[in-house]
Amino acid sequence: MKRIALALLALLLCLPLAGCQGPGRTNNADIRYGTSSRFSQAEIKSAVDVVLVKFRDFVGCDLKAIWYDESVSDSLVDVYLTNGGGATKSVARGDVIVLLSDFYVDASGGDGSFNANSTYTGWSWTIIRDSAQGPWRVADWGY
Repeated sequence: MKRIALALLALLLCLPLAGCQGPGRTNNADIRYGTSSRFSQAEIKSAVDVVLVKFRDFVGCDLKAIWYDESVSDSLVDVYLTNGGGATKSVARGDVIVLLSDFYVDASGGDGSFNANSTYTGWSWTIIRDSAQGPWRVADWGY
């Protein structure tokens, strides 16, 4: 009986180590809100916060930096509105913002769609809302 109890205890202690990856980490990310003629600092911060929540889905990844660069964002917004999801939805230009990020993927390769032990730079996040007063939501991400 003792051996069975010890074996079960050992199994329970090892279970957390058996391939269970934690959520994407954002706690040490360098956040740069930048300046904008289109969005307030509060709007940019809200968009960043939405990405920080979404990044938790990036198992085995560590967000290194996230930032807003208006000139880059504007050109990527144009692409989204003409060729991306915005071309099929009625999204106003003022309700789309694009953020950029760098993140590291650990040895697990994340969910298998990333290269293990790699850093992704300039990864974009397209965030949209239904109106100027509406909440932001992540619409797309990638290169």
